[in-house]
Amino acid sequence: MKIAVIGATGMIGLPVTQEFIKAGFSVRIIARDVEKVRKRFPDAEVIAGDITDVSSLISGLRGMDAVYLSLATRQDEKETDFHTESQGITNVIQAAKETRVRRIGYLSSIVMRYQGMNGYNWWTFEVKQEGVRILKASGIPYSIFYPSSFMEAMNDRQRSGTSIRVVGKSNIRQWYVSARDYGKQVARAFEIAKDGQNQEYVIQGPEAVTPYQAAERFVAAHKKEKLKVASIPSYVMRLGGLFSPPMKYGWYITEALNNYPEVFEAEKTWADLGKPEITLEKFAQQ
Repeated sequence: MKIAVIGATGMIGLPVTQEFIKAGFSVRIIARDVEKVRKRFPDAEVIAGDITDVSSLISGLRGMDAVYLSLATRQDEKETDFHTESQGITNVIQAAKETRVRRIGYLSSIVMRYQGMNGYNWWTFEVKQEGVRILKASGIPYSIFYPSSFMEAMNDRQRSGTSIRVVGKSNIRQWYVSARDYGKQVARAFEIAKDGQNQEYVIQGPEAVTPYQAAERFVAAHKKEKLKVASIPSYVMRLGGLFSPPMKYGWYITEALNNYPEVFEAEKTWADLGKPEITLEKFAQQ
């Protein structure tokens, strides 16, 4: 199978693309900065393209069997901006139909289900839900993945120097999963997908813990340097959001993560795609 990837260099897109290559797929990466991406993926074809430009997507998808989308809303993105997870998906679908792509894979979210619960309303989650609706209505077979929290966020968005920041106190347990395990599951999903078949998989890690417990375990197992957990009251993030778009984004996403009543739903995923093996301790030691 020939697979095109859009969003191959992000925190989650990179390990997924690596797993596609390891699994033996013929991978073509569509990117704006071709030379930069070629240095990261010397074994993949890389061509110029932009999700805002349908003509470039048509060129990028020509000859491909499938396309995988690893998209995200920027922390400084405005509600009136171009959204990759709605308008962008619409552009991909148009190009996919033009080039007869047979499958579209998409990284979605499990916590977006919190939209409408407890009076919660965030336009970003509405965009994510709209992306799923658009893809399902396209008529093109799809593979949609709904992950729990990624372990990588602790060493990326939650990290500030030697501190791992945890916003608010929550007793909600999340099934943290590593992007590497997720990448293996995505590759397996494309391997077993039958022509015309639609796939939907909830992605969850080997065990459920609260955000604070996850941070504590990550810090305890991280041996390369001494880290600490920094607890930030939710109201501080909310007040900061009045002046800082990234803090406003951070408040909204942590409010959802801290309150969405996640339950285990990955039985079928594990049966079809394999059980995740990377624990928080193993992730911290890598």
